Order: sequence, then structure tokens, then C-alpha cells
Amino acid sequence: MNKIGVIIARFQSPYLHEGHKSLIESVRGAHNKIVIVLGISPILGSRRNPLDFPTREKMIKKEYPDLVVLPLSDHPLDTRWSQNLDDLLRNTFVGSKFILYGSRDSFISYYSGQYDTQELPESGDYNSTVIRQKISDKVMDSESFRVGVIYAYSNTYLKVYPTVDIALFRHSKKEILLGRKNIDNKWRLLGGFSDPTDDSYEMAAARELREECGPVETTPMHYEASLRVNDWRYRREEDKIITTLFSTDYTGGEVKGSDDIAEVKWFTLKELSEMLENKSIAEEHYPQFDVLMKRYYTK
Repeated sequence: MNKIGVIIARFQSPYLHEGHKSLIESVRGAHNKIVIVLGISPILGSRRNPLDFPTREKMIKKEYPDLVVLPLSDHPLDTRWSQNLDDLLRNTFVGSKFILYGSRDSFISYYSGQYDTQELPESGDYNSTVIRQKISDKVMDSESFRVGVIYAYSNTYLKVYPTVDIALFRHSKKEILLGRKNIDNKWRLLGGFSDPTDDSYEMAAARELREECGPVETTPMHYEASLRVNDWRYRREEDKIITTLFSTDYTGGEVKGSDDIAEVKWFTLKELSEMLENKSIAEEHYPQFDVLMKRYYTK
């Protein structure tokens, strides 16, 4: 019985490039039956893995309708992934034997299953990552393009965007620093979105504080609460914001509004209480101020 040629790959590109085709044709020359096993990321839609399994399967079968295409989920343990691969092939093609093929950055160094493997040489300088980067901001005037954009956004997990808000106090928590934005001229806590480069929310809070009011010196960040934010940008969206509220004490440095903060100013907590009543505070920050006033304000 002839062995089945199995290509293990991801094919995360908008088309089958010549590297893909060379790989398939090389295996086709040695086997009558070819199977492509596509890796499935646990993340639903990402820059590295933007295309889901049905999209990639259709792309392959459009040019190679006779090929069998199977999905295989990624696994944190290489040994378990190898076992799952073997089980997938053995249960799909009962009694068959296989040779597994890969190329650049292939699975071979991680595979510990029972089947033979073979690494195929590169054919040209083709790289799906580079292709994705080149077209990542390319807009096309076609219905198919617009349908694809809608499909992509509809097939991702709903998101919670993490932000941080910082209550910067001075004078034994009798005064608090607030910022004002030109967009609504309302006063608010300093803060913003956490960044993938941040190691923690505390680091994000310290970074945002420096970005919005200058290189001030403070005590370590103190966790106060986490709260859903009724941000106007997301009120009609299914994705939402949850903020982590910190407090810290000012110890030195000049405060000056920067980034998207037009002005910063110190207020007493008594003044803040009046500002909450006359609605000169940004609406989305009311829950945060409610936590702070209950904890630190005494009339």
C-alpha cells in the first residue's frame, strides 16, 4: 500500500503563492493521495492567524479540488499535539501509512509521533507573513472585499478593552489632580488604554500618568476597584471597556497637561463633590469617583 503524503502547514495568506504550490507539487510527485492538515489557532482572528479553517480550505480546494484538507487545533504540549495529529490521520484513513511533510519553520522539530517526516527545501523567497504585512492597509473597491471585512469582524470573540484610571492625590488625600479634554471640556481622571508592551496594569497606570501630566514622581500604585466604563465610543458596540482604578500620592515634579489632555488642575475633594453635582465631570468617570468619594471624602 502506498503511503499518503501529508502536508502540515498554516497557509495564512490571501492566495496560494508559488512556495505553497511548489510544496504541494513536490508531494504530489511522490504520492497518489495528498492530505493537507491546517493548524487551527485557539485565538479567533488575529494578525498572525487572520484566516479561519473554512476560508483556507476553500482557497486550497479552488486550485486543488482533489486534495483532502483537515483541521488540527494547536495545543500547548507538543507531545499531545503530535498524538492528536497521529489520531486524526489514523482515524480518518484507517489502515493507511503516512509521510509528513513540512518546509520553513515547520512542525518537524516539535513532532514526536509515530510517522516518518521529511523537510522539503524552500522554493523561492516566499513568506506569508510578509505578504500579509504588504496588504494589511490595502483597500479594494469591491463587494467581495467589503464582505470579507464584515466576515472578519463578525468572526472574532467579543472583546473587553482594559483601561486604567489614576487618582493622583496630594496633601494627605485632600486634593486630587484632574484632566480636561477639549472634546467635551469635562474634568476626568487621568488614564487610558493598557498597552501590549505593559507588564502589568500598575505599569500601564504609571505610563499613562507620565504621558498625560508629565514626569511626576509618585508613591506605588494602589488598587482601588475595577469597573465597567460607559464610554460613549462603545455604547452601541458589543465590545466594552473595563477599567482598573488606582490611587497614588504625588511626591514631586511639575504637572502639565499633554497627549490628549488640554489642562490639568488640582481640586479639593469638596470641590470635586460640587463638580459631580453640577455635572462638570465626564459621565463615564462617575462610577470611579463614587468609589473614591465614599472612601476618602469626609464632609
